[in-house]
Amino acid sequence: MGFIFVLNSAALGAGLAMDAFSVSLANGLHEPHMHRKRICAIAGVYAFFQYIMPMIGWVCVHTIVETFSAFENFIPWIALLLLLYIGGKMILEGLEERKGGECPKEEVAQRSVSGKDLFLQGVATSIDALSVGFTIAKYNFAKANAACLIIGAVTFVICVGGLLIGRKAGTRLSWKASILGGCILVAIGVEIFCKGFLA
Repeated sequence: MGFIFVLNSAALGAGLAMDAFSVSLANGLHEPHMHRKRICAIAGVYAFFQYIMPMIGWVCVHTIVETFSAFENFIPWIALLLLLYIGGKMILEGLEERKGGECPKEEVAQRSVSGKDLFLQGVATSIDALSVGFTIAKYNFAKANAACLIIGAVTFVICVGGLLIGRKAGTRLSWKASILGGCILVAIGVEIFCKGFLA
């Protein structure tokens, strides 16, 4: 486990974290008064899923490879449906706020992503990382675990950045932030779906 291994794992983590970064941006827009502990908690959720999914993939490759290969076809559909649901919900919330005129600051301050939505986002943005189990299949358990920990750490850092950027922009955009955040989630869902079928 030398420098090249760490570098490769970090590069893989950065690539896998791009969807989670975009979702973090959307969440920051939707919840502009997010405090530091919550930022770390949300980034931690994404980091955990980006760690656990490749590990599950690695375990599947070493145990139930045929079943896992069949399941792989459903990954783009699952990500699309989850992100359409959460993104659509955000867009509707933004439109409701728009109907009521300019959203009061107290209402914006109370806006937050629910635990259920956060869980679904974590699954949706990391489910394609299951297939990373194939790329690290030659690693032993310790090496696969180390690679996945690096992927999770890189995801955490990238997502904190996304949340901070989104939060800063969200305070200026009012109800438009929810609509923009929802549109970002829908776009990510479509992108994962298209990528899954064109790959």
